[in-house]
Amino acid sequence: MLLPLHDSQRSTTTPIVTGGLIAVNVFVFLFQLTLDPFSTNDFVFAFGFIPERFTLMSIVTSLFLHSGWMHLISNMVFLWIFGDNIEDVLGHRKYLLFYLLCGVAAALAQYAVNPDSRIPQIGASGAIFGVMGAYLVKFPHSRILTVGWFIILFSFELPAWVLLAYFIGLQFLSGVGSVADVLTQRGGVAYFAHIGGFFAGMLLISLMRTRDRFALRRDLLW
Repeated sequence: MLLPLHDSQRSTTTPIVTGGLIAVNVFVFLFQLTLDPFSTNDFVFAFGFIPERFTLMSIVTSLFLHSGWMHLISNMVFLWIFGDNIEDVLGHRKYLLFYLLCGVAAALAQYAVNPDSRIPQIGASGAIFGVMGAYLVKFPHSRILTVGWFIILFSFELPAWVLLAYFIGLQFLSGVGSVADVLTQRGGVAYFAHIGGFFAGMLLISLMRTRDRFALRRDLLW
């Protein structure tokens, strides 16, 4: 298992949208903790994305719900590491639109696999995978300080393209293995949302105009 800790790509602007997204996710999760189990279940069904009763608003609200501390923390770590640089090159407003569009694309990818599902989909992972896809396009040679564990903890640096290829490859393998669970509505991780969000991020960042200074900063890296 690998977990990124820090990247070498510096931002020249304050990531206020990334910070705001993290704050909203944490606030919503803390609110969830105040609910009893029955109310939590109702809350998730009210604001999670349920393919069988498709609405665009539920896709957006589902991006701010999480199933537990590890789900929340892992998502927010990835968002903080990769999000500030994408916000830097897009600008605050365009970055927020980009994030939400990636979240919608991710949900649609999972919907395409099983549109009749009655299981709520929650979490920011799809949108964050979109951010990661954009990072792969814009900063493939950035160095990522990564921690891994196999019996013992160890840390090392990897080029961004290697680490991100590892993560999206893992989603493909896990997604294939989860097809039976998806079709029988057993729940689990929405791997196809991760894949859809990742490639949506790659496409959107290529279509959106980034700030001119990005080209200068990229040339200085390598």
